[in-house]
Amino acid sequence: MTERNDERTPTAAADAVPDQELAQDEGAGTDHLPADDEKGPLRRCIASGTVGPKESMIRFVIGPDGEVVPDLEERLPGRGLWVTADRDALAKAMGKSVFAKAARRAVKVPPDLAERLERLLERRCLHALGLARRAGHVLAGYEKVREALRANQVGRAGPPPSLLVEAADGSLDQRGKVTALAPSLPVIDLFESAAMAAALGRDHAVHAVVARGRLAAGLARDAARLRGLKGPQGDRDAHHDSDKGWGVGDKAGRPAM
Repeated sequence: MTERNDERTPTAAADAVPDQELAQDEGAGTDHLPADDEKGPLRRCIASGTVGPKESMIRFVIGPDGEVVPDLEERLPGRGLWVTADRDALAKAMGKSVFAKAARRAVKVPPDLAERLERLLERRCLHALGLARRAGHVLAGYEKVREALRANQVGRAGPPPSLLVEAADGSLDQRGKVTALAPSLPVIDLFESAAMAAALGRDHAVHAVVARGRLAAGLARDAARLRGLKGPQGDRDAHHDSDKGWGVGDKAGRPAM
């Protein structure tokens, strides 16, 4: 999938950094992973200095105009600047000089970078859900999902389920009846029913099950990154009350991805 990394909004002033600061060590973890290393499965977060799997991080590059640009496809040219997919880590990275120190140059950090990134990730997730539906790897509807979970396969002689997608504005009572059939299956409930329905080509959608495979793995990764950027459950929007969703995983403690 190709996300719209070319979105542009008015940006903050260039975050210039003195040369002596650029020469300083960029944080903890450098003993384990060189700053410029983009080989292998590990990356270093420029905000915390910790080293971890790249699947849990987001790559940024500096565009031709000096602006920090998300690279969710991890294909854009230039040195990658990696940040853990966590709201606090991103806020720290957006603070004074962090991106500039890592890039070793003056940069412009869009003030709406966090919101822009959430929109891109949400778009990717819903697009992946639509692709999985067109590939025959998704079943939607209360009864069809329950049947797939009981049979442990998506479709006739299809692959086993990999994850559940539940509308954030769906009833927790109905959700409980679905998830009780597969209590260990990861649950994504980051999207409203209208957005799910549009992605699945339906008039209405609250419950969906995705079969095991490459598309499900990509959806799970992006949903986990989006969930990290949205922050802890307690900090979700106030309208997510007892009748709303709970992110990746749910109130019953089912696993996050």
